[in-house]
Amino acid sequence: MSDERRRFTRIPFDAQTLLQQDDWQSQVQLIDISLHGLLVMAPDDWSASIQDAPYISVIELNDGSQIRMEAALAHAEEGMLGFTCTHIDLDSISHLRRLIALNTGDEQLLERELKALI
Repeated sequence: MSDERRRFTRIPFDAQTLLQQDDWQSQVQLIDISLHGLLVMAPDDWSASIQDAPYISVIELNDGSQIRMEAALAHAEEGMLGFTCTHIDLDSISHLRRLIALNTGDEQLLERELKALI
């Protein structure tokens, strides 16, 4: 998807991130995050055969809190995996909202994106 079509601001963010699916889990490098999903580097043990089932991503924040997101694989290309958020709890969306607000400095943009989610 081209940047012109993106409706959600992507925030480059480096944080310890765990990707889980059923019995499989792997630490991944987070590239960016938005209200709509996340982009990570594909781990060495990732296999295209496990892409259909839902994933859980757990992003550790510096203050000890977490952003926990249920996600579906949207694309896998060039060693990167893009995920679309399918569910996020209230605490996690609050942390993510604060993170985006701090990084964009634009409350109006954030409010527009939140409305687009709903």
